[in-house]
Amino acid sequence: MLDLVEQYGASDLHLKVGRPPVLRVAGELLAQNGWQPLDAADLSRLFCEVSDESQRARFEAQPELDLSCTIDGGSRLRVSASRQRGAIAMTWRRIPSTVPSLDDLRLPSVCKELIMRPRGLVLVTGPAGSGKSTTLAAMIEHLNERKAARIVTCEDPIEYLLEDKRALITQREVGVDTPSAAGAVRAALRQDPDVIVVSELRDMDTIDAALTAAETGHLVLSTLHTAGAAQTIDRLVDVFPPHLQQQTRTILADVLEGILSQALIPTADGQGRVAAVEVLLASTAVRNLIREGKTPQIPGVMETNQRQGMRSMDQALVDLYRRANVTAEAISTVTSNPERLQNLVQGR
Repeated sequence: MLDLVEQYGASDLHLKVGRPPVLRVAGELLAQNGWQPLDAADLSRLFCEVSDESQRARFEAQPELDLSCTIDGGSRLRVSASRQRGAIAMTWRRIPSTVPSLDDLRLPSVCKELIMRPRGLVLVTGPAGSGKSTTLAAMIEHLNERKAARIVTCEDPIEYLLEDKRALITQREVGVDTPSAAGAVRAALRQDPDVIVVSELRDMDTIDAALTAAETGHLVLSTLHTAGAAQTIDRLVDVFPPHLQQQTRTILADVLEGILSQALIPTADGQGRVAAVEVLLASTAVRNLIREGKTPQIPGVMETNQRQGMRSMDQALVDLYRRANVTAEAISTVTSNPERLQNLVQGR
């Protein structure tokens, strides 16, 4: 199975009863019709190969499970297991054995500046499968190589295994090392952290804990499944009940350092994907807009402050089109305003 993933350079491998394996290659599904369809016994056996006894017990009790594992040869996998029509179904994602650098990922140079901030909240956002976890790991590794910092992570599940370099890193996994992400963040505050990493801000308790950690002088890094900077701010505020939303805006305006919103664009040669990254930095103007609840004005601020390192998603897409091997058609699938993007491409 893993040889198949390696051969095609696939990002994901989908396994279900009644179908041969299906790969996702450069964003497109590719069925392996030369393989025999998998049966329930195949899926059960494969699940046992990638899980331990405690994980199988959790899956029996609640049949949705995210896990990561190291298999023969040192390969790492992220596995999402569920049940469909009474049988196991899985999606495997192979995790590279080494963390890519920010330069390898061709991310904006501002990423290197944000990760070196002494405190505040830095977020990486984007749809599922947009490379958020990889970007987050690359940022942590950049810090690890350059600063003697105490880093505590809370992950669900742990993907990249990080080795101490200049930093001292503790990696905790939800369901294995801690019962909840919010609890792990609050516990981390008592563990002398400089940096707290949360793999995803999924609920109000975790968001509240992360904001508290940033407010008390720590650098907090996390991800959200949101499509842009303005939507990210609204999501963080809207999870709270109405009577707490203004307070949340005020805290967020004070602690936010930056938001990187990314999307992966297939290259013209079909050999891979590259990231287009929108950048919001917490300037005085941005902080005031957050505090006043005027998030619809934020895209305009990004577009007019490129010299400060900001850029909208449309600006990022045009930049990618001009310097990378991507087509106008490919970038048009990401924008929310195709006509405006076309004008930017044509320099109008």
